[in-house]
Amino acid sequence: MALMKVKFDLKKRVKLAQMLWLMYWISVMAGVLVFSMGLFFKIELRKRSELMDNNESHFVPNLLIGVGLLACGLNAFGGKICYDSLDSTKFAKWKTILKPFLICCLFFNVLLVLTAVMCFTMRIPLQFTLAEGLKNGMKYYKDSDTPGRCYMKRTLDLMQMEFRCCGNNNYKDWFEIQWVSNRYLDFSSKEVKDRISSNVDGKYLMDGVPFSCCNPSSPRPCIQQQITNNTAHYSYDHHTEELNIWKRGCRDALVFYYGEMMNTIGILVLLVTALEIAVMIGLQYVSTSLSTLVNPEDPESESEGWILEKTVKETFTDIMAKMKAMGKGNQVDEGAQEGGVATVS
Repeated sequence: MALMKVKFDLKKRVKLAQMLWLMYWISVMAGVLVFSMGLFFKIELRKRSELMDNNESHFVPNLLIGVGLLACGLNAFGGKICYDSLDSTKFAKWKTILKPFLICCLFFNVLLVLTAVMCFTMRIPLQFTLAEGLKNGMKYYKDSDTPGRCYMKRTLDLMQMEFRCCGNNNYKDWFEIQWVSNRYLDFSSKEVKDRISSNVDGKYLMDGVPFSCCNPSSPRPCIQQQITNNTAHYSYDHHTEELNIWKRGCRDALVFYYGEMMNTIGILVLLVTALEIAVMIGLQYVSTSLSTLVNPEDPESESEGWILEKTVKETFTDIMAKMKAMGKGNQVDEGAQEGGVATVS
């Protein structure tokens, strides 16, 4: 028994084909949108690629770009089939490739679902790549005169101002690295000598942060140096001074920014998947309704259309039986080949 069988006359078939043609071209535009979102996301990642530990984060945007282009091609082809289905003579040339095309559409929908899942789960690997990338980038903050690293200070400062964040996990990360170049340190100063000599690695560490960590909404001038020393500043307590510098870490800020972007793209991909499934089912109805005409010579005769020729259970059983038969056929072929080799020997 066919699954979801529907009776069609000429008027219904024409309406279905016209509606599908329109839906296919809407799907083409949806593919363009997925492609654009993938390209936009790739550009956003490239803006801060220096702060990421590897290039694996570009896999998802590359996948979105590929899926978007594939959606445009498949849907444009499907729209052409629907347009030709209005004329039974033109549709005849598509009958042989329609089944393979529908199978391709099925696999494409599976790919869309996997792409959406990867969009929703990308936040996890992004946390690790940003954690290492930001940690390494902060080490190079002071190297403004070193070729290949001179951009890092500007990149980090712009990022901290844009995302209103400071450090990797929080502002205290700046206390653990030397972010002031030796070029700008007065080594004749007792304070500088004491700080360097007190550090095992001979680095100039201090409880201070770059200017880009300052919160412009603070009612008092930004305190960048001796942040944890309450006695060094008048009427100051670093435990309660919430508005002086950004307390949020840049890793959390960037993960939230990219995560929200990917959640939006993931929802978009799921909507495109629903649209693709709808047009695939509609095309199956068009195909079966045209192949089951009561009188093939009369295009106005009634016909029946369905999603599956049998029930889901029967279809699954048939597929498994065919796969087993193919497996046995391969075993027989291998046995025959081995027998032939033994006979020759």
